[in-house]
Amino acid sequence: MTARLAICVLFIGLLITVSCKNNFNKINEDLGQSLIGLHWMPNVIKAKNQKDTINAWTVYRKDITINSIPEQETSIAKILVDSKYWLWVNGKLIVREGGLKQGPSPNEVYYDQVDLSKNLKQGKNCIAILVQYFGKDGFSHKNTKINGLAFQIETKEYNIIADTTWKAWPHKAFGETKQLNPNWRLPESNTHFDANKGNFDFTTINFDATTKPNALVVNDIQESAWKNPVLRPIPQWKDFGLKPYLNNPELPLMSNGDTLKLKLPYNSHITPYFKINAIKGETIGIRTDHYRGGGPPNIRAEYITKDGVQDYEVLGWINGEEVHYFFPKGIEILDVKYRETGYDTEFVGQFSCDDSFYNSLWNKALRTLYVTMRDTYMDCPDRERAQWWGDVVLESGEAFYALDRRSDALTKKGIYELMNWQRKDSTIFSPVPAGNWENELPTQMLSSIGAFGFWNYYWQTGDERIIADNYDAITRYLAVWKLKEDGTVKLRKGGWTWGDWGDNKDMVLLFNSQYYMALDSYARMSELLGKTTEYEATLSKMTTFKKNYNTQFWNGTAYRSKDYKGKTDDRSQALSVVAGLADDDKYEAIYTFLQTERHASPYMEKYVIEALFQMGYDNFALQRLKDRFYKMVTHTETSTLWEGWGIGKQGFGGGTTNHAWSGGGLTLLSQYVAGVSPTSAGYKTFQIKPQLGFLKEVKAVVPSIKGNVKVELENKEIYKLKVEIPEGTKATIYIPYTFSQIKVNNIEMDPNELEEDYQLFKLESGKYTFEGKRQ
Repeated sequence: MTARLAICVLFIGLLITVSCKNNFNKINEDLGQSLIGLHWMPNVIKAKNQKDTINAWTVYRKDITINSIPEQETSIAKILVDSKYWLWVNGKLIVREGGLKQGPSPNEVYYDQVDLSKNLKQGKNCIAILVQYFGKDGFSHKNTKINGLAFQIETKEYNIIADTTWKAWPHKAFGETKQLNPNWRLPESNTHFDANKGNFDFTTINFDATTKPNALVVNDIQESAWKNPVLRPIPQWKDFGLKPYLNNPELPLMSNGDTLKLKLPYNSHITPYFKINAIKGETIGIRTDHYRGGGPPNIRAEYITKDGVQDYEVLGWINGEEVHYFFPKGIEILDVKYRETGYDTEFVGQFSCDDSFYNSLWNKALRTLYVTMRDTYMDCPDRERAQWWGDVVLESGEAFYALDRRSDALTKKGIYELMNWQRKDSTIFSPVPAGNWENELPTQMLSSIGAFGFWNYYWQTGDERIIADNYDAITRYLAVWKLKEDGTVKLRKGGWTWGDWGDNKDMVLLFNSQYYMALDSYARMSELLGKTTEYEATLSKMTTFKKNYNTQFWNGTAYRSKDYKGKTDDRSQALSVVAGLADDDKYEAIYTFLQTERHASPYMEKYVIEALFQMGYDNFALQRLKDRFYKMVTHTETSTLWEGWGIGKQGFGGGTTNHAWSGGGLTLLSQYVAGVSPTSAGYKTFQIKPQLGFLKEVKAVVPSIKGNVKVELENKEIYKLKVEIPEGTKATIYIPYTFSQIKVNNIEMDPNELEEDYQLFKLESGKYTFEGKRQ
């Protein structure tokens, strides 16, 4: 497949799309970033004495005198590296860990745009850039095999371009640690810094770089992924600043050689800092309690001391609940701190109720979601940092209820990446970007293009363009799937025939139900884009498929495939419901079954609880949610949710303790218990249909694309509901029939419509208070 599907041309304010490159640039437009100068043929330089080895660190420096600074013109720097960079202007750090893991397609790379207008000044200036080259593939990165720098600023008054006038040299203080190295899934390396071999003076404006070698121009990028880079589609990281640990020791402190275990307020992406007085040649080790998160070794840091007072902050981020410093005996510890960084979004969504368990679940899920966001959505921030799309489907769903809409850019980036990595045989696979993984997980791929994946992104945002850009690729992928003579889907093993962790997986049902949801999503996409032939053909196919599914798999009490030997699968019953394959005449039997069978992992349990809400069994949905997640939610030593039902060997897949796929309860509590969900794309219309079960009170804020939706409900003898409907939207409010004499803003009103069990009130934007008496 051609990786680039579109190139955009900006002309007199008109954006004409002809390729996928500016699908990413459109995200930047949404973020308010400039689209000027997107067509960039970069000039690339490298250090004369730097080899393209694993974990190589290179300094680039440019001293320049600027005669005048344009008053109204911006100084936008384009910056491209493989893999990460730190940028200083006149001694001030401007970008901390710039760059993104590569790439938007197998043959493309990302570049950054950074506004330096407020940093450059008239007269003498220096630009200093430290580049870390991963030099290896990973589950979330493809090595471009170019260890270099592309840089450019173009204004009417001055131009700065990467050329041989730059100075470039290896930073000798950085190097490789001894074994153990991070596991093979990670492209990052351990961080080793020897303070006797270098420092950060190169960033200062008075540093004398005249004796440093000039950079060399890289002449062969036309055959590389660097030849036509794609603008970074997500913001630079949010920096929370240096902070003390929760249990900071009384300082100064003389080390006795014990490991100093310092607590973070929650699991987060951090760079540890210290200030010490030491003698030359001591080795300080730094890692977190998640160094073995998921089993194999992850990332750690070490520092070799020089004589005297010195301080250092680790550059590569690590994560955990605690930071463990090993200071050799005799080192005087003057200060220890940490810096949290992360995706630039705000925690806008809220949920609370009269049961503290569900409040804790919602907030732990939010914390888990945030720690699994950075370059991509990821399954976990310690073992893999990989964009598995089964995880992304659940994570993106949570983000719509918890985070501000800047988070949408990460989902959008992931969608384009998934389809731009489509293989010649039309299959798709994750995690992508990827350099050392290419196996397809068929059920996860069906889930990605299904109702909870791509379509949910469109439904929440109203972004039709993303559907149009990827429709043809989705069409090709669905064509890979074939039906058997009995009219059900033929299983495809892919590279990894995985349906869920745990036992008693009826894989035939998992494949078939996920396939039907993909068909459902494709039908909706076809209708949206006016593809009438495809829409009608898919609807017809769905009708026949649903009939065959029920004929082949429903045995009177549950769904079960004929050759399956294990216990009847709870997750397959749930997927049959949420997919729309099970009609309501089967609900009671499925409900009875789900009261006793528990096989799903936390990943698939989300769909089990969702099915119960959809079938109307609110009380049991809440009770099962509490029963299943009670251990991990009430566990006081972890601030995030686990990959499996236990930790370590008691869990699944390595037992990590920060897996956002376990956070589906966040979505369920906001969508079903608080009852907020869109009824048309982009929240032009939405509903508030609370399903409180045995709860008596609930409050929620949902950060929709149109603005915050607010709900406050007391379900007692007097039914009190307060709602806030954003501008430009219309809402349908569902009030149970068990309450009568409904007053809206103190005026008794009749409902607009009646529905089984509910009275419906349809309202424009504004603030409303409902009251009703229990009958």
